[in-house]
Amino acid sequence: MTSHSQHHYFAGLDLQDRRVVVVGAGTVAQRRVPRLLKAGASVVVISPEATPAVDAMAEAGELVWHRRRYTEGDLDGAWYAVACTSSAEVNERVVAEAERDRVFCVRADDASGGTAVTPAVAEHDGLLFGVLAGGDHRRSAVVKEALLEALRTGQVEERAEPPEPGVALVGGGPGDPDLITVRGRQLLGRADVVITDRLAPRELLEELSPDVEVIDASKIPYGRAANQEVINKLLIERATAGNFVVRLKGGDPYVYGRGFEELLACVEAGVAVTAVPGITSAFAAPAIGDVPVTHRGVAHEVVVVSGHVGPNDEQSLVDWPALARLNGTLVLMMAVKRIREFADVLLEHGRSPETPVAVVQEGTMHTQRTLRSTLREVADDVENSEVKPPAVIVVGPVAGLAPEHRALPVG
Repeated sequence: MTSHSQHHYFAGLDLQDRRVVVVGAGTVAQRRVPRLLKAGASVVVISPEATPAVDAMAEAGELVWHRRRYTEGDLDGAWYAVACTSSAEVNERVVAEAERDRVFCVRADDASGGTAVTPAVAEHDGLLFGVLAGGDHRRSAVVKEALLEALRTGQVEERAEPPEPGVALVGGGPGDPDLITVRGRQLLGRADVVITDRLAPRELLEELSPDVEVIDASKIPYGRAANQEVINKLLIERATAGNFVVRLKGGDPYVYGRGFEELLACVEAGVAVTAVPGITSAFAAPAIGDVPVTHRGVAHEVVVVSGHVGPNDEQSLVDWPALARLNGTLVLMMAVKRIREFADVLLEHGRSPETPVAVVQEGTMHTQRTLRSTLREVADDVENSEVKPPAVIVVGPVAGLAPEHRALPVG
């Protein structure tokens, strides 16, 4: 009763409100059930035990879990079944019942023993696609990832119609082009115009089509700066001319990126605008430099502070005495130039001179380096080491944590 053919017929099943029986509640079920739930299936799980994730889905009412062993008749009324127990004998019995009841059944431990197979599946901006490779699961997974990457980067155009005119404020992440979000990369691949900053991932611009207009709106620290009003005007002009405009920024648009100013300008001008969050370097750069901004039993709070004005500047909105009294983590952005002022004010108001400090320059980039110091010595160390922006400065006990041995990076 088993099927040995690897020439499958590819079809999409409408499982909305239809009974689907999953026999087994281990890691295989944990991977398969979420997509069944997303398809709207009424999922019934049969297993005496379950992984915490499957248990949580049952507790949340997303599925029905019968905490017992499989018995004949459990597939009554089912439209689809998955046999994924750790017992080959039980899986075979499930497939046999499914065959008699004409219910398509996936057998996880022996794909050829079932009457259906699960393809390597991915989703991209409303597009669901899968790959079957005649039972070669590794090959189907590799091809699926390659297709997904091509769609994400715009190498494969999946839309018949061009995007509607408007603006997308896209956070490009901390610098490494691989750390932009999937959504950000999708929209970048569809742009007619890209207005970019100095800290946005530069390598991504090379992937753009030659007909995409790229405008440099770099804001180089302590050097030339594009006026924000000019940037706002460019966004509105290009969008109202019928273009889809991506405002590509480093980090996150709303973390010292003035993104909300740009959103307000677009809204006031009647231009459609959306924001795509990005990974902020406030947390990413320390993480890559082996500095956790929180750690159990070490830090229960994280405060991110802009260092673009000094602590005694009348424009400063920061309560430095309050920050000095905190025991947790203080992350300083754009603070290299004024690090001595910030260190002095923290020391003045009570932070210990021996407080660990880590300075991560150009985090996530191939030029990244990490300087470890103390609050007493950090200003001199930054100067002597010729640290330059962009750099993230972490003050607090977490900056004194470091693994003794570091394995080579994965990937």
